[in-house]
Amino acid sequence: GIYLPPALTREQAVVSTQSTGIYGTDDQRNAVHGSDSQKGAEREIRFYFPDAVVEPISSGDQATDYLVKNVMPVLTNGFVELCKVKPDDPLTWIADWLLANNPNKPQVQEPTAA
Repeated sequence: GIYLPPALTREQAVVSTQSTGIYGTDDQRNAVHGSDSQKGAEREIRFYFPDAVVEPISSGDQATDYLVKNVMPVLTNGFVELCKVKPDDPLTWIADWLLANNPNKPQVQEPTAA
């Protein structure tokens, strides 16, 4: 995993495969951040990104429905392809695949010559 709870000591966080253990120094200077609650996340987003539009965060059945409809099909296709290809660096391969196959990637149409 990448995220560890912020209250861990440096010794608890030092795990070679954890970004927190590699780059974090304590619970204030951490490589990644995760809020302790939905309210906390909304408050922190508004603090750090005052101009951002913060939409309500889905939860429960609404979040599950979204994930099943929009996220799971893309991840499933990506992981099926990953298993077929069996690259030497699967993490980089799946990251590149997700970028290339992002269903929300803007589609730019070149203007036609008049």
